Amino acid sequence: MTAARFVPLTTWREYPIDEMRRRAGGFYDEMARRRTVRQFSDRSVPRDIIETCLQAAGTAPSGANLQPWHFVVVGDGELKARIRGAAEQEEREFYGGRAPAEWLEALAPLGTDDQKPYLEKAPWLIAVFAQRYGVTASGRKLSHYYVMESVGIATGFLIAALHHAGLSCLTHTPSPMGFLTDILGRPASEKPYLLLVTGYPAADARVPDIGKRSLAEIATFL
Repeated sequence: MTAARFVPLTTWREYPIDEMRRRAGGFYDEMARRRTVRQFSDRSVPRDIIETCLQAAGTAPSGANLQPWHFVVVGDGELKARIRGAAEQEEREFYGGRAPAEWLEALAPLGTDDQKPYLEKAPWLIAVFAQRYGVTASGRKLSHYYVMESVGIATGFLIAALHHAGLSCLTHTPSPMGFLTDILGRPASEKPYLLLVTGYPAADARVPDIGKRSLAEIATFL
């Protein structure tokens, strides 16, 4: 077993209480502006911006620091068309009979259906994969821990980073998503987690008239 190695904590910064309140409030205000978008512009977004946001996602905590995620960024038009075709096929089956009535009722206020033109129009698709296990150079499997929790945290970091950079995004989760593994050539050790669509919103983009639950509804202080 490798002995633990520790180094001094030099990155943490302490702020005065008033500054903490200002920063916390400012971050809340920024994130409260975030809206899921389904109408995207085809305006290009520089690749380096996406790369920096992915680096931010990579700073997320993970089980045993094994970082069990992989992001496949798709900008190629042909690949996006293939992804759209496969996703819409799954969605047709979902809306056409596979989805329970209760789930369809919950989706109704969002106005979603089996048509996903944004999968081709948005400049970037980011397929998030969860690494169920690692593989050494010799082919030996390495267990990963708290995989879904870790990937969920990293994805949250990524969504926040994209929003902070000035982009909109949409989390798309067709079920099943095995077609992403096939189209993007990912190994058996990885499982598709979700597809993140990102870019500029269309000039005429509209969003559902919905809100978030209050603090009293989502938190309990004891």
